[in-house]
Amino acid sequence: MLLKIRFVILLLIICTACKVSAQSNLVVKTDKGYILGLTENKILVFKGIPYAAPPVGGLRFMPPASHSSWADTLSATKFGSVATQTSGNKIIGSEDCLSLNIYTPQADNHKRAVVVWVHGGSMTSGSGKGMNGHAFADQDDIVTITINYRLGAFGFLYLGDVNKRYAESGNCGVLDVIAALKWINKNITAFGGDPQRVTIMGESAGAKLISAVLVSPKSKGLFSQYIAESGSVQCIRDTITAKNERLRILHQMGLGPHDAKKLLTMPADSIMRIQGIVCEGIGGNSFFGPVYDGEVIKEDGYKYAAGNNLPRIKALIGTNEYEAALFFNRNDDLDKNNAAYLRSLFGDDYPMVSAKYHQQLKTDSPYAAGVKVLTQYMYQMHSYRFAKVLAQNNIPVWIYRFKFDDGKPFGAKHAQELQYIWNTRNVNSITDSAKKQLTINMHGAWVAFIKTGNPNIATLPKWPGYNNNTRQIMTFDTTDKVIGLKEVYNDTSFPSQVFTLK
Repeated sequence: MLLKIRFVILLLIICTACKVSAQSNLVVKTDKGYILGLTENKILVFKGIPYAAPPVGGLRFMPPASHSSWADTLSATKFGSVATQTSGNKIIGSEDCLSLNIYTPQADNHKRAVVVWVHGGSMTSGSGKGMNGHAFADQDDIVTITINYRLGAFGFLYLGDVNKRYAESGNCGVLDVIAALKWINKNITAFGGDPQRVTIMGESAGAKLISAVLVSPKSKGLFSQYIAESGSVQCIRDTITAKNERLRILHQMGLGPHDAKKLLTMPADSIMRIQGIVCEGIGGNSFFGPVYDGEVIKEDGYKYAAGNNLPRIKALIGTNEYEAALFFNRNDDLDKNNAAYLRSLFGDDYPMVSAKYHQQLKTDSPYAAGVKVLTQYMYQMHSYRFAKVLAQNNIPVWIYRFKFDDGKPFGAKHAQELQYIWNTRNVNSITDSAKKQLTINMHGAWVAFIKTGNPNIATLPKWPGYNNNTRQIMTFDTTDKVIGLKEVYNDTSFPSQVFTLK
């Protein structure tokens, strides 16, 4: 009897120890203090971890500063605030937004591959929580991180000519991503990740932003791989354009060019309301972006990418067949509206796009011509330009083209690929055979690249690295296949930045 009692007591001790061990696994020590996460879908999730100090008060328009340490365990069970932005007629979010979310199979010493997602949204909207990190963490054993960064005026308004203190203000969003990467590099081992196996990934504005991060010397050594879906360095603008963009905002406020200092203390909601007016419509897609400020981004993105200072990364780059179909309606007519529509998208660069559109009308309907030309000048041309420079610099590059139209004309629109890459469903529950195979292939290729630096998997044809002579790319369609492009369209007269305002 005594032996049985002792056995029960021992069993209770073991069970208690197991529970304590499981609970302690939710508490992780970072460089600033302990944080408490939670369990979701049998993996560990830590939400709203601050990676920098709140950029408020005197830190508005300043580079991200180090966060202070905390004494008590910090709860990381809820997403942090989204960055201040407009949502319909409302202003949502907070300037105190610099947080990240970690999804990890286990907080151990396994040193898993890490993927860092940088969200899109024209650099004026969106948040890290917009993508579900379970897509890569649950079944693929990848530590998945989603981040917030400053948006719109707070992330990209250039004030370097107003006061040298704000020399880097036009690149606060870029510096936020870099600060998050530094935090990850310092802390991710405690969450079961490998700081030497970090992939940055973004789509649309996210792809453009990580491209700006890549060509900034400040990011060197913080990641080893780069996945850019529908975006490149075309978002970076010169300081003249950046100052003229600021002037538009000031004029909308009823202020003059010498009143920029008022933005330092103006309520965030007031700035956002005016920004919403200035960025209304399609033009908001191009209005904000990183700046060639000579501090964060020192030289032309293509020149830096071609030089010896570029990190020896590996790259996965792609675009969708009809990107612009998301923005261009069937009733739109560029011939009638080019002065307003094209100028809002391309600024002073719009006459070149207009000329190409009129040339395309010789063979296509107005709608087809508009979609094709806008797709080229907003996205495809720039991704292929960048891939060409990287390949010439002996950077391993794989290129894809998303063509799956789901039975709809011009169906391979901007962002349509995301649902297949970020699949959170049991793939066997997908009843459509074409969508099921596309999910297996796209998600599988991305997982392989993140883990091994090569997107080749058994269910795809052999996917060769991009070569400027053969120009072979993977096309994702009802049947995935490799094709060699006969030519890559490139309007040599069109500048590296999409939007110019002189």
